[in-house]
Amino acid sequence: MKKLMGLFLIMILAVGVLAACGGAKDSNEGDKKTLVMATSADYAPFEYIESDKSDEIIGFDVDLAKAIAGKLGYEVEIKDMDFGGLIQSLKSGQADFVLAGMTPTEKRKKNVDFSDIYYTAQHMVISKTDSGIATVEDLKGKTVGVQLGSIQEGKAEEINKTVAIKVENRNRIPELIQELKAGRFDAIIIEDTVAKGYLDKESDLTSFTMSDDPEEAGSAIAFPKDSDLTEKFNKELKNMKENGELQELIVKWFGGEN
Repeated sequence: MKKLMGLFLIMILAVGVLAACGGAKDSNEGDKKTLVMATSADYAPFEYIESDKSDEIIGFDVDLAKAIAGKLGYEVEIKDMDFGGLIQSLKSGQADFVLAGMTPTEKRKKNVDFSDIYYTAQHMVISKTDSGIATVEDLKGKTVGVQLGSIQEGKAEEINKTVAIKVENRNRIPELIQELKAGRFDAIIIEDTVAKGYLDKESDLTSFTMSDDPEEAGSAIAFPKDSDLTEKFNKELKNMKENGELQELIVKWFGGEN
């Protein structure tokens, strides 16, 4: 009986030791080595999918995210979602940061933190070549499409205060292009770098750039409020600006200076 009790106690101790070891392993494995990046992969050349080649999300923002995260010892997992849901993905803990050509507006700053500006662009109005639309004033009485939750949506509402237009939004950029070509929109407003890809392919479309301060459409990386990643990313972003790495990515994806 004593031998049986002894064996029983040894078994209990052994199970306890194994459980303790297992807990330590889980704890180590729980250390975060992957950061989740949320984006809206309909914004070439910032982030998009070449569906005829693969389902991989590629683009300027993707390369930038992997470069910065790599310098900090992280890998990057990318989650694709509608642009309008990106801020919420940070607030709900679904993502560690957002890289999606996002402008750090005052409204957005109330909900998330932003890095320094990493790229600046301008607003562009696109319409059909026979539309007769060449200025903001020509938009009077027209239906103008914008991406839901984008800085261009706010810009359209601003225009509407002085030039009466009807503003409609859609979740994805390709939807805006489709609505324009189908005649349901008279014009759309998107970022000039994104517009270039469509204008190069669609001969029946024309455009003009709005005369705004380029900083108004500057892009930055978004983080949850008080995230320690903001300062870390800013430090690496500054280094990339100084050593020319950022400019190399700009030339790779946009083909010129910024």
